[in-house]
Amino acid sequence: MPMMRFCLLAGSLLGAVSVAAGAFGAHGLKEFLEAHGQSANWETAFRYSLVHALALVACGLAAAVLPSGGGWPLSAAAACFLAGTLIFSGFLAALALSGIKILGAIVPIGGVLLIVGWLLLAAAAIRHD
Repeated sequence: MPMMRFCLLAGSLLGAVSVAAGAFGAHGLKEFLEAHGQSANWETAFRYSLVHALALVACGLAAAVLPSGGGWPLSAAAACFLAGTLIFSGFLAALALSGIKILGAIVPIGGVLLIVGWLLLAAAAIRHD
């Protein structure tokens, strides 16, 4: 599957899941999350997820307009955005639902991948002036 299509598909699906999960947390899980002091974790998980869904869409659009589809930095940025979001938001949401504190130790791995994704996106922009 070409990178443009993959990024647009992954970003749009991630965006839909982010909005649905955010709404579910604000309505269906509100009492549970508040009772366990996890509302902020849930909100952070899906705010970051939504932002990085848009970053994936941007990677897909960039792949369509940059020479050679943006090259390896753009592909690597998209991979970092997707993996980082799944790890960061996924484990933060799992922590919010389960209260298992060790899950919080995995969340920074996703955060580092997100940072690397942004740096790779910058590299792709510099590479293709």
